Amino acid sequence: MSSNTLDPTQWIDKYADYLYNYSVSRVSDNEIAQDLVQETFLAALKSSENYKGDASERTWLISILKRKIIDYYRKINSKKGKAEVRMSYNSDGDGDGDWMEERISDPHGNNAEEKIQNTELGLAIHECISKLPPKQAKIFSMKTIEGYETETICNELDITPSNLWVIIHRARTALTACLEENWF
Repeated sequence: MSSNTLDPTQWIDKYADYLYNYSVSRVSDNEIAQDLVQETFLAALKSSENYKGDASERTWLISILKRKIIDYYRKINSKKGKAEVRMSYNSDGDGDGDWMEERISDPHGNNAEEKIQNTELGLAIHECISKLPPKQAKIFSMKTIEGYETETICNELDITPSNLWVIIHRARTALTACLEENWF
């Protein structure tokens, strides 16, 4: 398979677990995380003709998922009156948020406001991670940011898988509260 072709028939087997773990670490809700992964696959199928092959399938899918997560937080916060969200440039309502996926394959297509907002979110996340206890921050980063397998982390840090998941859960809870207070 050439580097610029997609194989959607393999996405669930190859990427669903990784995308789900990534998503649930950011929204801390299993059902919402599952919905976001499904939305990611659907959006990727819709915008597959825009895939240029500059990044791996996994990287491309993660970039779409990141946009879905941002859309999710914007949506829940706009309901609280904290943000205005323009989800779509078309008026039919079927393509809410699709404009993001259409631009994913062109990293230079992002406008300045999006770049600033993404930079600010990244800084807020790093700031919140730095407030975690050191061991918790290290485990959270290894699992959710660096993508290490559970077994690798447990062996390296001499902890049990159940201990790892408790630490991850506590880190997610603390990060969610920190981000809600400092960024949203």
